Amino acid sequence: MATDDHQEIWDEFRSLVNMTPSELEKWLDSAESKEVGQKGESGGESVGHKSGHAIIEIKHTKKADLTDDQWAHMQKVIGYIKRHSKQKPKGDIKDTNWRYSLMNWGHDPLKD
Repeated sequence: MATDDHQEIWDEFRSLVNMTPSELEKWLDSAESKEVGQKGESGGESVGHKSGHAIIEIKHTKKADLTDDQWAHMQKVIGYIKRHSKQKPKGDIKDTNWRYSLMNWGHDPLKD
C-alpha cells in the first residue's frame, strides 16, 4: 500500500471510529455487545466483537508501527461502518441491534 493510501485510510478510520479505546473496552464487556453480530459455525465470539478488540489494539499502536494486517483491518472497519450505517432503521436507534453492531466496530451512531 502506498503512503497516500495509508493517509486516506488513517483519516477515514479516525473519522468513523468515534469510540475511545476505554469506551470500546467497556462496551465489549457488556451483554448487549456479546449478543449481536454474525458468529461462526461453532458459535462463540462474533466477527464484530473480535474486530472491536483489534480496533483497540490499532488505537493503542503508533501510526508508524501499524502492520500490514492492521492497515487491512482498518480498511475492513471503514467498509463495514459505511455499509451498515446505510441500513439505519426508522425510529429510536438507542437500544437496537443495529447500533450495538456498529458499536462493536467502534462506531456509536449516537455520537455523530
